[in-house]
Amino acid sequence: MINILKIYELRRQVTIPAPVGEVFSFFSAAENLNLITPPWLYFKILTPLPVIMKKNALIDYSIKFFGLRMTWRTEITVWQPPDRFIDRQIKGPYRVWEHTHLFEEKGGGTQMEDVIRYAVPGFVLSPLIHFLFVRPQLDKIFAFREKSILEYFGK
Repeated sequence: MINILKIYELRRQVTIPAPVGEVFSFFSAAENLNLITPPWLYFKILTPLPVIMKKNALIDYSIKFFGLRMTWRTEITVWQPPDRFIDRQIKGPYRVWEHTHLFEEKGGGTQMEDVIRYAVPGFVLSPLIHFLFVRPQLDKIFAFREKSILEYFGK
């Protein structure tokens, strides 16, 4: 049997009017995920806070996606303050989820880039599931995240 896993990529970039150290510190506090996650996902961190962010740190949380409550566990696989970190799904709704967070000092602010590599469930139906449901939802989620980050940092 041939198993072809389609990996999709989402890239988002935003310039934040704050120094890179301040922006990285914000993302180093797992509880701040509540501030930048849309309320319609009913996001809840299950790991006791505060989470010490470092390589190999594990974070458990739950979301509600299309009415279904799902648990999700991520591991921090790369931790290089204040330049980048990567979290990878160990358990959750995706077949693959790897989120790279990049931070670069630029023009007195911080250019932040999210690069998400992911694969959706559904086998032969996964391209249709991706096109109709997953990608539109991810675009909405990351648009909300960008708006929330800019509001938090006062732009």
